[in-house]
Formats: sequence, structure tokens, C-alpha cells
Amino acid sequence: MQSINIRSHVGADGILHLDIPVEMTNTEIEVTVTIQEVSPQKRGWMPGFFEEVIGGWVGEPLERTQQEEYDNREQIF
Repeated sequence: MQSINIRSHVGADGILHLDIPVEMTNTEIEVTVTIQEVSPQKRGWMPGFFEEVIGGWVGEPLERTQQEEYDNREQIF
């Protein structure tokens, strides 16, 4: 028996796509899948980070300044 751990992303369609290479060929195998949601802490975020940051700006409203014209560059192709 071989155990493979992978981390994958489920898209907006709710379907998980798995591409798992195995060393065996031309044989029947049994696969067991365990689904476990990954917490923000397991992804490297400090506990409480999102609660502190989201909506946390209390200064003056942010404004985007007028964008200047960009330089015309020579075409590569």
C-alpha cells in the first residue's frame, strides 16, 4: 500500500480534479480519498489575521490618482 498526500483547489464548479501518477501499470487498484478543508493556519496565516485586517482601514478614504500616459514601446514581433 502506498500513501500519497496532495493539496489541491476546488474551483467554483465544486469539482475536484486529481492527476496522481502511480508506478503501477495494467493493474486494478483501490483508491480511498479523504476530504479535509485546509484551515488558514495550515496555509501559513496567523490566527485571527483576517478578522483583524478585513475592514480594518480607519484612515482617510483611499483615492486612485490620475493615471499618466504610458510610453509607446517598439513592437517586438
